[in-house]
Amino acid sequence: MKKSYVFFAIVLAMIVSCKENKKKVEENQQKTVVKKVEIPVFNADSAYYFTEKQVAFGPRVPNTKAQELCANYLVTILKRYCKNVTVQEFQSKAWDGTLLKGKNIIASFNPDTNNRIFFSSHWDSRPYADYDPDAKNNRKPILGANDGAAGVGILMEIARLFSEKQPKIGVDLVLFDVEDYGEPKGTTGKGEDNWCLGSQYWAKNPHKQGYFAKYGVLLDMVAAKNAVFTMENTSMYYAPDIMNMVWNTANSLGYSNYFSTEQTGGLIDDHLYINKIAKIPTVDIVQHDPNTVSGFFPYWHTVKDDMSNIDKTTLTVVGNTLLTVAYGEE
Repeated sequence: MKKSYVFFAIVLAMIVSCKENKKKVEENQQKTVVKKVEIPVFNADSAYYFTEKQVAFGPRVPNTKAQELCANYLVTILKRYCKNVTVQEFQSKAWDGTLLKGKNIIASFNPDTNNRIFFSSHWDSRPYADYDPDAKNNRKPILGANDGAAGVGILMEIARLFSEKQPKIGVDLVLFDVEDYGEPKGTTGKGEDNWCLGSQYWAKNPHKQGYFAKYGVLLDMVAAKNAVFTMENTSMYYAPDIMNMVWNTANSLGYSNYFSTEQTGGLIDDHLYINKIAKIPTVDIVQHDPNTVSGFFPYWHTVKDDMSNIDKTTLTVVGNTLLTVAYGEE
């Protein structure tokens, strides 16, 4: 993932009515009814394998050979499981003026139905380990095992399961590129919109004309051991009902130790631009750690974001939650 917590106007507005909002959240959680549905068996070994394969290419930084090779791999695997795979090529300027070549990759199941949802993650990795405690590493690229690859690994496993048993509704699995190329720590005056360039492009130029989904779920840093996913305020502002539904689904599966109802600061992540531009209510499943300076998992934006951080139990928790959401839709 990327940036530290931000407090833009919508979050400030929420803070003013914090007590009232908390009461509404509790009321909405009580009203949400989670249906019991049969889901395929999520294979954590498979999700781990898909994660490991991405990391093996090295840092998937835009404009590099590793990016090209990883994109080809992801497209090849998704085409094995899905007949409708779109590669959306685009160009965007980075914070420093570099022209970046990106590829958003979309697998669409039941493409002809208008009753749709989407799940997403980013597949690129950050070019700067700008939060590494060793200053010598601050301009080195990261492997991004937890920050990106793990979310994609979960979605790849979901694609495999969908190929065996399609849900009743349409589901798009959207892999965003050029998410993590934002300005490095210590750089100022470049603005916040230099992050999440792939999702900004997709929100303005959807892969299908007139595309719309009922809602979306974004995955970001979803595989660390004993990870806790809080209800971050950007999601709660734009899509509180969806967040309550997803969290209640997780809790109905016995995952309350992972999905916390604590509300934490709003984030600039892919879901912000999808909510603002595409107007699709979208929530972010992202680890929050109050014991770190960043508020994220300890190896966020460091050279140690490698496969040693990937926990199969956490992969299963998130994977089962998304599967239950998808198969529970009419």
